[in-house]
Amino acid sequence: MEDELLQMKNLGKTSAQWLHAAGIHNAADLRRLGPILAYKAVQARDFRTSKALLYYIAGALDDLDWRELTQADKARLDEELNEVASSQTAAYYQP
Repeated sequence: MEDELLQMKNLGKTSAQWLHAAGIHNAADLRRLGPILAYKAVQARDFRTSKALLYYIAGALDDLDWRELTQADKARLDEELNEVASSQTAAYYQP
């Protein structure tokens, strides 16, 4: 059986294994979550990821080499990631 994630740009064996471990098994799963939540799902599994994985996933979803993402694209992703992290922290610390 061919791994659909491996057919997407930017996603290699390790990133596909991390995504699978996080419950993301195909392109539809990845699209449903989007780059931010998919990245957070991998992080939650305690894999040693860098923010590059976020850019790899975003590029894969747009069928772009991650190096083709503009600085504005990366800044938007970074901002969205920070917003999700802030909202998760706020929810955790609510009385």
